[in-house]
Amino acid sequence: MTNVYSDNYLKNQIESSSQEQLLIMFYDGAIRFVTRAENAVKGNDIEQRNYCINKANAIIAELSVTLDHEIGGQIAADLEALYDFMGRELIRANVKNSLEPLETVRKLLTDLRDTWKQAIDINKKKSAPSFVQGDSYKSLSIAL
Repeated sequence: MTNVYSDNYLKNQIESSSQEQLLIMFYDGAIRFVTRAENAVKGNDIEQRNYCINKANAIIAELSVTLDHEIGGQIAADLEALYDFMGRELIRANVKNSLEPLETVRKLLTDLRDTWKQAIDINKKKSAPSFVQGDSYKSLSIAL
C-alpha cells in the first residue's frame, strides 16, 4: 500500500511543479541513482548497480531529448554532448564495475543542478527563455 501512496504523491508533485522545479527534481533523481550505484559498486551488489545506473541513464537520456536546439543554440548542443558523455560513462561504470566514472557523472550532474538552480533563482521574476520543449519533463516521471 505504501508504494501506491508514494506513487500518487510523486505523480501529484510532478503534475503541480513548474518546468524549472521539474528540472531540479530530475537532476536530484539522477544524482540519487548515481549515488546509489556508487554504494552498490562498493558493496559488490551487481543487481542494484545495474538498476541504479539504468535509472540514472534514463533520466539523463530524457534530459537530452527535451533540449530545444532552436532556442538553446550552442548551450543546448553543449548540454547534449555532456549528456552523451555521461551516458557513456554510466555504461563504462556498469561494464567495468567502476566507481571513477560514477564519481565523474555525479560531479557533473551536481554542478549542472547547482548552475540551473542559480539561474532559476536569478530569473525567478523574469520570463526567461527555456531550453526545453513544452511539457516534455512530464515524461521523466517514468524514469523516477
